[in-house]
Amino acid sequence: MTRQARLDAPGTLHHVIVRGIEQRKIVDDFHDRKDFISRMGKIASETGTPVYAWALMTNHAHILLRSGPSGLSRYMLRFLSGYAGSYNRRHRRHGHLFQNRYKSIVCEEDRYFRELVRYIHLNPLRAKLVESLAQLDRYLWCGHAVLMGKIKNDWQDRDYVLKWFGAKKREAKRAYRQFVREGIEQGHRSDLVGGGLIRSQGGWSAVKAMRRRGVREKSDERILGSGEFVEQLIRQSDQSRKEHFSAFQLSQKASALVGQVCKEQNIRVDTLKSGSRRRNVSMVRAQLAQKLVEGLGLSLAETGRHIGVSPSAVAKSLSRLDKNKFN
Repeated sequence: MTRQARLDAPGTLHHVIVRGIEQRKIVDDFHDRKDFISRMGKIASETGTPVYAWALMTNHAHILLRSGPSGLSRYMLRFLSGYAGSYNRRHRRHGHLFQNRYKSIVCEEDRYFRELVRYIHLNPLRAKLVESLAQLDRYLWCGHAVLMGKIKNDWQDRDYVLKWFGAKKREAKRAYRQFVREGIEQGHRSDLVGGGLIRSQGGWSAVKAMRRRGVREKSDERILGSGEFVEQLIRQSDQSRKEHFSAFQLSQKASALVGQVCKEQNIRVDTLKSGSRRRNVSMVRAQLAQKLVEGLGLSLAETGRHIGVSPSAVAKSLSRLDKNKFN
């Protein structure tokens, strides 16, 4: 089955799950754990990617984050490739460290934010990496300790999370910890590690009851949320994809036009883009500037990239052509 494209719009809330290849370890010792967390935070700060919750286990990791301006994929590529290279060099190994495709689930924030923070932060306790909530409060490899104020990570958005639990920080911290305590007995929550209809509706029994009533909800395996949320997200994604495809097609047309005109004028494309001021090259460049801007509707910046000059140079070229029309 063909994999669906990721839903990766800036501002989208993601539950990301990273697993070691063939369920192998992704960290061996303190140095590896520190390197993993340091890279995760450093790149989050550099890319404007807010991180709300995280838990580093032995062979996998959970992260709750909001996609930054450059998108989730670019953040994860920098983070995982950088760490994998460092890990391989340190342990003198070769090959893949992570499963080729990390899992990312787009989550409806109002319904799932608090639940996901709790679920992710309880991972070390469920896996018995710590023995109690008191130990989890100070556990280095989980964002819970940051929310409790026992560890400081400037890159983790502690304030945003605590605001979900109260207006005043001390009260919010107390309410958050109580909320986490109440979740211990829930154990593993399969409904929070994926998307689709069954998870989004809270189980198969809920889906069957819904169908008996004749209710149909739109669902998607990449999304954890209501049918309305799924529809809105898919609509936005389709529109974004269309716009991206249109921009790509336009760029392809522009490249073809540049190649055609250069061939007709016996000028190499790389010569055109080199900034050469030879008269025949400058004339072709001016001719192309007009065709690209007025004919194809390209911006000055995009036109400049195609003919090898700055946007201001394109503007000056068009201005000269306009003056010549009236002289």
